Amino acid sequence: MPTPPENRELSPYTGWTRDHWETTADRLLLAVRPHASPGGGLVDLPGPRPSRSGPRSDGLEGYARTFLLAALRTALGDDPYGHRDRYAEGLAAGTAHPGTEGPDSWPLMADTPQAVVESASVALALRLTRHRLWDHLDDRVRQRAVDWLLPALGPSPVDNNWWLFGLTVAGFLQDAGIETDRAAATVDRALERIEDWYLGDGWYSDGDNRAFDHYNAWALHLYPVLHAHLSGDRALLDRYGPRLRAQLDAHVHLFDTNGAPLPYGRSLTYRFAAAAAPWLGALTGHTPLTPGATRRLASGSLRYFLDRGATDARGRLTLGWHGPYEPVLQSYSGPGSPYWAAKGFLGLLLPADHPAWTDPEEPLPAERADTVRAFGPTGLLVQTTAADGLVRLHNHGSNHVGDPAADDPGYSRHAYSTRTGPTTAPDPADNHFALLAPDGTATARGPVTPLGTGPDRAVSRHTPLPGVHVISAVLVHGRAEVRAHLVLGAPEGTPVRQTGWTAHPEGPVSQLHPVHGYAPELAELPTGATLQGPGPTCTPALHGTTTGPAALFVALASLTAEPAPGDGPGTAPAPVSDLANVQVSGARTVQVTWQNGTTSRITLAAPDASDPEDQ
Repeated sequence: MPTPPENRELSPYTGWTRDHWETTADRLLLAVRPHASPGGGLVDLPGPRPSRSGPRSDGLEGYARTFLLAALRTALGDDPYGHRDRYAEGLAAGTAHPGTEGPDSWPLMADTPQAVVESASVALALRLTRHRLWDHLDDRVRQRAVDWLLPALGPSPVDNNWWLFGLTVAGFLQDAGIETDRAAATVDRALERIEDWYLGDGWYSDGDNRAFDHYNAWALHLYPVLHAHLSGDRALLDRYGPRLRAQLDAHVHLFDTNGAPLPYGRSLTYRFAAAAAPWLGALTGHTPLTPGATRRLASGSLRYFLDRGATDARGRLTLGWHGPYEPVLQSYSGPGSPYWAAKGFLGLLLPADHPAWTDPEEPLPAERADTVRAFGPTGLLVQTTAADGLVRLHNHGSNHVGDPAADDPGYSRHAYSTRTGPTTAPDPADNHFALLAPDGTATARGPVTPLGTGPDRAVSRHTPLPGVHVISAVLVHGRAEVRAHLVLGAPEGTPVRQTGWTAHPEGPVSQLHPVHGYAPELAELPTGATLQGPGPTCTPALHGTTTGPAALFVALASLTAEPAPGDGPGTAPAPVSDLANVQVSGARTVQVTWQNGTTSRITLAAPDASDPEDQ
């Protein structure tokens, strides 16, 4: 199908309009049709490997997630390619003999917990198209579908955002007038559980482990607020809508001017699902964003991925970030997983005459001014620069720790950005402070305890070895970062290493400069591919050794793509040492005078007996 022409008058930043979104949805849906099972109940997409749940679950995932895309595409009526009829046929085939080895049969939730996840996409798709699809199904098909969905109303088998899958199924059943009392109890139970994880300022932890990531926007806010909206439940929307607005006030700062959402956390192969919450804000009115800024963010994100190879030669979404990239996957990722990106098409629920489609695009915060902002209770600090549109996130409080001895690259780094990707084993970790064993093995960061944030800073503590504690702090201004680490209780002469931003040859410039405690030499560690592209890459590193029971290490760092001074090719940005004058007083205090004359000061100390000064 032809690509609609760009409209740079309406969309000066991306050129895209609603026509582009509809065309993209149709292309994605048509591309998966050849992979449908004989009756359409499964969509068995090719991929590098199956998920841990197995191929049949993956086939259900392919059906459910593309069905959600089809529902969003056709919810307002237009269906030129007959998507609804195909998915109605698939629903009938998939539920005809569930739990069997039939060519179309869906797995049962009792046997395959992942089916609980997919039940939410099926139920939401049915809810969005109820009058155009569900109401026209044969009574026997409807009953089979209900029988398959009902187990989702039980307690969640996983104690995190999974509780909201039952809520989503319950919302559809309530709308359809089926098992309404049981469904209402499921909604109440799910909302009660996630309330335990709401920490304020729009932030939920995804479970009990202080995991703050994109699941805040595309799950923990999305499902309750969308349910309240579709139910017409004003009291529920009045409760959860302001939380969404607060989350969006932070979320919008995680998008680069090139459209990239910050690659941080897990499930990054869902890509432009990061645009779902901004669209939901426009749909419900609970948003700090103007309609034009909402579309600029969402269209920028969608274009970012499509322009960088997110689909293969046949138009299918791949497992990765730009293109295929296995290190970004989790064991639950299967060939159909990327189609959770369907949530990013939530804007198609807005009519064509809605201001989000008709108002001119407006700039994002990263395009307007430099920003430094702490994210409420999370221990996260965002740093953006208008000169290059880069977004950096400093992590001093978010965890998703499984094995403390093996850091998760998506959560354990001290910093992330929209134009670098975390290195993965066996490469040395980027943006990491470590103690080094005699054989050179670096310690993991492990679980992080936040010690506070401020207008220009974030502080945390971690325990890399038994009896050894590290107090870490970052101070930021413009593109400059002061990174300080106080090592407590390490044996005399323990080697340490601070790494900086991993640089691709065509990417932004990474700078790292020793200030205190490190040797003057800067090492350049050879590293390989990241989610931003193939290797080789290079990661700067500083080395030092501990002295005494409390050893302080301070460095300046910078990541920049801002234009370099001068007109000649190959000119480099100003050294980061020009951006700040850093002085250390005593054993723990860091005083910074920034380039514009403003100052910052911090004293590193542990708030308990792990600090020798407190003993």
